Amino acid sequence: MAIAEDGTGHVVAHMLTTIFFHRSLLPPIVYLHGRVYGEGEYDEGVDKSYIFGRFLSEVTARFNNRLCLYIEFSHLSNKMFGYEAFRANGYFPIQWQEIHNSLHSLSPADRLSEKAQHRIAQAQQSGLTACVALAESNELLQAAQLLRRHFRFKPRRTVPNIKELRLLVGSGQGKVFVSKHGERVVATCVCIYSGGNAYMWYLAYRKKRRKALSPMSHTVWTVLDDAHKAGYRHLYFLDAGLPFEHSAMREFILSFGGKPVTKFRWFRTPISWLNRIFSWLYSE
Repeated sequence: MAIAEDGTGHVVAHMLTTIFFHRSLLPPIVYLHGRVYGEGEYDEGVDKSYIFGRFLSEVTARFNNRLCLYIEFSHLSNKMFGYEAFRANGYFPIQWQEIHNSLHSLSPADRLSEKAQHRIAQAQQSGLTACVALAESNELLQAAQLLRRHFRFKPRRTVPNIKELRLLVGSGQGKVFVSKHGERVVATCVCIYSGGNAYMWYLAYRKKRRKALSPMSHTVWTVLDDAHKAGYRHLYFLDAGLPFEHSAMREFILSFGGKPVTKFRWFRTPISWLNRIFSWLYSE
């Protein structure tokens, strides 16, 4: 945790930073990844831009001392936040896609596309059921195993293990939804809740299952319907990938009536020549 204090020792801002340990089948076999979600929390009236610049310098130095292969900042409050500070510290931006669903002005059912309606109906007709997994349930264990299998060839993604999922569910700040065929979990979604909004963190499904979009659709619809009934104003799909012109996952998520939002994720690697190449490639 990085903190900023005023002259009296009062904490006026803080930023939570994380270091992930990755194992990869491709070189390097083992590496560290510095990760920061958001720009931190600040008291009212403080110079947010100035403090963030100081945070960024200190956090970058700490990650470099820990020999992180690369550093990543994401989910900033707006696209241009901290632009000058990031550039001054050698970071380069990559555009990233998020999708936001409004839940307050119109019912989620009224926003569904025909394809989404058909997939949901198809899933229900095939006997799929959806529920929220309890902390000590077999469904939660299956969900954790499914998440790990789904993301095992995506080394940049770090998924929570069963202990972390139990802590999340027990905290009341998150839910793990599962869609089941019989007693077998075929799709799962991890959601977190904060500030009157819902955030879809992970979405995974059994890739070898035929017509995989049906259990995925059933799971996403269950999340949307649950968030709407609970009174949340928005559901944010936190990671829809890079904003390519054609993206099957983005089109799938948009079929539930959301709007695409492009933001920056900022990256930095301590390998100076490689960082310069990326900075040139992704220059604005």
